[in-house]
Amino acid sequence: MAKTFKLEVITPERMFYQGDAESVIVHTLVGYEEFLANHAFACKLLGTGILRIREPGQKEFKRAATTGGFIDVKDRVTIFTDAAEWPDEIDMDRQERKLKEARARLKESCDDHEMKIVKLSIEKALNRVKLKTGKIGK
Repeated sequence: MAKTFKLEVITPERMFYQGDAESVIVHTLVGYEEFLANHAFACKLLGTGILRIREPGQKEFKRAATTGGFIDVKDRVTIFTDAAEWPDEIDMDRQERKLKEARARLKESCDDHEMKIVKLSIEKALNRVKLKTGKIGK
């Protein structure tokens, strides 16, 4: 049996996940990284991506859409994220509206700051759609 560690995923609204895990994969600013029990201590910034949690004895990962934050890896792993959603919590109609609105704003003239906000909005909506539709890798 693989070694486990305590994992917490915390958003500003709630304790999103709390339990034992064999593995957690997060999207850092440089790409996806996996953390296992006894990993070297680390603290890394997170981007928008798919969080994967493998619980003890399970073959499949639990998956959630996350946005921003950081991961703190010590004897236990704590993930602080701006937002986290399980697939069944994602409203596809809302995501499609957000994508349509953001793409319309891209056609308008906007400054660099607003352009970054619009691009982030698109990235977050596409991430949720990808998770909800199952169009993600293992």
